[in-house]
Amino acid sequence: MEDGKTKTEGERIQEIEEVEANVKCMKDFTSPEQLYEELIRSIRKYHPSTDISMIEKAYRIAAKAHEGQKRKSGEPYIIHPLCVAIILADLELDKETIVAGLLHDVVEDTVMTTEDLTREFGSEVALLVDGVTKLGQLNYSADKVEVQAENLRKMFLAMAKDIRVILVKLADRLHNMRTAQYWSEPKQKEKARETMDIYAPIAQRLGISKIKIELDDLSLKYLKPEVYYDLVEKINLRKGEREAFVQGIVDEVKEHMEEADIQAEVNGRVKHFFSIYKKMVNQDKTLDQIYDLFAVRIIVDTVKDCYAALGVIHEMYTPIPGRFKDYIAMPKPNMYQSLHTTLIGPKGRPFEIQIRTFEMHRTAEYGIAAHWKYKEASDGKKPVAQQEEEKLSWLRQILEWQRDMSDNKEFLSLLKSDLDLFNENVYCFSPAGDVKTLPRGSSTVDFAYSVHSAVGNKMVGARVNGKLVPIEYEIKNGDRVEIITSQNSKGPSRDWLKIVKSTQAKNKINQWFKQERKEDNILKGKEMLASYAKLKGRTLGELTKPKYMEAVMRKYGFRDWESVLAALGHGGLKEGQILNKLIEAYEKEHKKEITDEKVLEAAAEAKEKLPIVKKEKGGIVVKGIDDVAVRFAKCCSPIPGDEIVGFVTRGRGVTIHRTDCVNVMNLSEAERVRLIDAEWQGSNLTSGLYTAEINVYANNRTGLLVDISRIFTERKIDLTTINSRTSKQGRATISMTFDVHSTEELNSIVEKIRQVESVLDIERTTG
Repeated sequence: MEDGKTKTEGERIQEIEEVEANVKCMKDFTSPEQLYEELIRSIRKYHPSTDISMIEKAYRIAAKAHEGQKRKSGEPYIIHPLCVAIILADLELDKETIVAGLLHDVVEDTVMTTEDLTREFGSEVALLVDGVTKLGQLNYSADKVEVQAENLRKMFLAMAKDIRVILVKLADRLHNMRTAQYWSEPKQKEKARETMDIYAPIAQRLGISKIKIELDDLSLKYLKPEVYYDLVEKINLRKGEREAFVQGIVDEVKEHMEEADIQAEVNGRVKHFFSIYKKMVNQDKTLDQIYDLFAVRIIVDTVKDCYAALGVIHEMYTPIPGRFKDYIAMPKPNMYQSLHTTLIGPKGRPFEIQIRTFEMHRTAEYGIAAHWKYKEASDGKKPVAQQEEEKLSWLRQILEWQRDMSDNKEFLSLLKSDLDLFNENVYCFSPAGDVKTLPRGSSTVDFAYSVHSAVGNKMVGARVNGKLVPIEYEIKNGDRVEIITSQNSKGPSRDWLKIVKSTQAKNKINQWFKQERKEDNILKGKEMLASYAKLKGRTLGELTKPKYMEAVMRKYGFRDWESVLAALGHGGLKEGQILNKLIEAYEKEHKKEITDEKVLEAAAEAKEKLPIVKKEKGGIVVKGIDDVAVRFAKCCSPIPGDEIVGFVTRGRGVTIHRTDCVNVMNLSEAERVRLIDAEWQGSNLTSGLYTAEINVYANNRTGLLVDISRIFTERKIDLTTINSRTSKQGRATISMTFDVHSTEELNSIVEKIRQVESVLDIERTTG
């Protein structure tokens, strides 16, 4: 009995591992060279050009830039950009996008700059990498709503400039989620939530089901592990039986398609975990009650064949009433097209069939990447961008909200509700026959605002399918909706906000109220700002000059000062935000200016008067100077014990040099008047650290650097920089920078280095 139980447990674990393998398809610790070969194979499958020199160059530069860096898993860092590039190649994207995928982390994590990328690969690639780099610096955390919203605004603007930015980011996120087992549990949950809220919905909007499905499942795995593994276990419980059931239907369908003389590719699958979980949540059902766990897909050549295949299928099996959806005649907003029908199969088990053409299948899998506007069309003509434009209408809508909204919290909540993965849609018609897609539960008010904000604002009633209905009527699939408007309408009611479901309608109604009450809000905002300024002891008159107000408008994205006051009046901005920005702009212009002449005059006066005004910096006393910056010169790096002198630097206060500094010794007569007395003073000088730089000259030999470095190691002194070069004659020059407390400590180190074999001479740099 015990053996049997162990075997069952072992089988269960093996089944879960099999599912894991499907979700995470990149092998761990594959060598970079193997991955690079896989990338080139993927590109050659679809790219007509055989010239891969640009990709080869990007790989070599990325490998060199990330050399020595490791991921959390311990594998070389270059594996991540390679896997991102492979995901992009699977989407059949252009070379520039793949190059950006390879280089997407070099600006953020290495010494390479955007200018370097522009020089090597051109402005297009540099722009993509820069866009992705900025996105990488986003910080979504629950207690930083303002920061999150600001960063999301930036993200959508980057997408609007070039949609490929988000494609690289999606590929980056997908590979990170595939290797999320190396993160801590809080980070897994945080990244999974961010993926489910933002990235998976964007992939869905762009129609890229290939990425969206995997992001969904991986998010569910880390966000709700108990739900995920429970689903894995239950779906695998009768895996063999289910596979036999689906295969039986596939074989039957193939046979009937051949008889009907329809060329078709037929395959079957169990639906992915997140879509099953979504159905369980939305329909409030257990797994046993979800009847269409299986989907059979029929792919044909033409639209005519789609409907012919549907006829054959409905003859073979009994369709379930109300479960047929025609997304060919009415495509989804992301341009997805297919016929969906749910049928009663053998033994009364329901299953779903999807029928589409090969072109529709490609669009469903690759979304916006399927008709890539940056690729040339196969016939050599310019690519058609209409579908992409339609797909991105939601992005344009988000950009409109950005312009309309000053309140970050409101923007964030609208965005999240708009991107909500659990939302389902209804499809209805205008009187002219145009299809409108609205969230399930939408009212006629939602429909009115989807037509135009002017229609919504003037709405007084509605007809559905020719009959008058109350405005809160919930629209159903296939309804024909007509909006009744009147010029005498006083505008929307506050109660409408309780009945509308679409983000667009909520936003437009709120905008109307803000605009309608703008005058009141402006007066209220003026009063609030004046009271707050008085409370803080500031005179508003000196702060509200056009140039200071311009700084506030630029920061918060307003076109005029009245809009700023109106936003303050209705609560979109706080008094402190406006006043602080005004003060900042005012003080930037009125900061205390200390000119060279003032410094020199003070020094001259000090020589005549005996009292010394001191300005200290690390134990330095500069005679005759008050309220001026003091800094150490980098050319000669003075340290306590050195003889020093001050030099009045243009616009930067006083710089302290050693008296033997080459730059001081070579000053012209005109510049020597800028020199002023300075000296070390104080009992605790040696408690600070000062930078020293020396050059060691020696006959080169093996182990020379090791012997010199040992002296610093023994004294626990860190070398800041070390540079070594050898002449053709075998003479080595070693330049070193390190921190010491005083000249005594420096002299002791120099004496010790002199004793090292083959050292000829040592000198301090003097500029």
